[in-house]
Amino acid sequence: MNVDALLNLDSLGEIMAMAMDDQRWLKFEASLISGGKSNLTFEVSSEAGTVILRRPPGGKLLPSAHDMAREARIQGALASTSIPVAKVLYVDASGEILGVPFYVMEKVSGHVIRDVLPDDYAISVSEKHALGNALIDVLLELHNVDPASIGLGDFGRADGYLERQISRWSDQWQKSKTLEVPAIDELIVNLKNSVPIHSRSSLVHGDYRLDNCVMSVADPSRMNAVLDWELSSLGDPMADLALTLFYWRQPEDHRLALIPSATATHGFSSRADLANRYANSSGSDLEELFFYEAFARFKFAVITQGVLARVATDVMAGQDFGNLNGDVMQIAEEGLEKIKRKE
Repeated sequence: MNVDALLNLDSLGEIMAMAMDDQRWLKFEASLISGGKSNLTFEVSSEAGTVILRRPPGGKLLPSAHDMAREARIQGALASTSIPVAKVLYVDASGEILGVPFYVMEKVSGHVIRDVLPDDYAISVSEKHALGNALIDVLLELHNVDPASIGLGDFGRADGYLERQISRWSDQWQKSKTLEVPAIDELIVNLKNSVPIHSRSSLVHGDYRLDNCVMSVADPSRMNAVLDWELSSLGDPMADLALTLFYWRQPEDHRLALIPSATATHGFSSRADLANRYANSSGSDLEELFFYEAFARFKFAVITQGVLARVATDVMAGQDFGNLNGDVMQIAEEGLEKIKRKE
């Protein structure tokens, strides 16, 4: 599916010119920013400047997935806080223009770090540690935001979050699986039987990882923006932390196709270091972190399967991430091991 079909260029130009109050947007160029595994992200440029457009993939969408209006809403609300977010410029929640909802936001300058660090960036061990600390500290700030104070008191139901998440991702698994993975089925049972009794609630990002952030070019300890708020909600902050730790790859980790591996080189903080930084600053108890780490792996195994299914139906604008079946099984086995060992 090409860019023209995904963006409806003629109609989009008129809307952009109106939204930006600048006729130079009638003529623009758009290119896909590769790497997006769920929604599609485009860089849209004209003589007036460059912005970012986010829309769902093509084809049939899974229920409750790819909610662009929700993603734009939380970014708009967080603009009044210390959380760095891109300014939302236009939202089409109706889907009238492109056939699906989309939004446009400013382009934030900085580094988006994936498999390798930019040249001459975060060279020293102290700079690498500062980068990891920045990632955790912004997550802490997010979890300390009072949702009601920024109009997000109704952004989700805090009670029963973990049970609903297990149910939701189990349902997504059934809708997207292409082969049987016994470890997933066993992991679901174990998760349902091990939900922590006590948990607190906060805003959660739902997919918080280094490559969903824009880091300052001049200072690895400073973050310029947090991106990709599709899975955000009110929920258990420990689930956010555990997923972030899973994404933070270490040198001894198995290589996974959908997770950038820049931190899997020597010199970066360990997952234990980052978890302790979070716990020390928040007062959180890490005793039941094993459950959240198992859930993180279950969730990402389902996400990986969803990517595999979307690629197979050619709705990812030509992107292909290879055969991911082995990764789905590997991640599920890791999750099962976590919850069985409780460590």
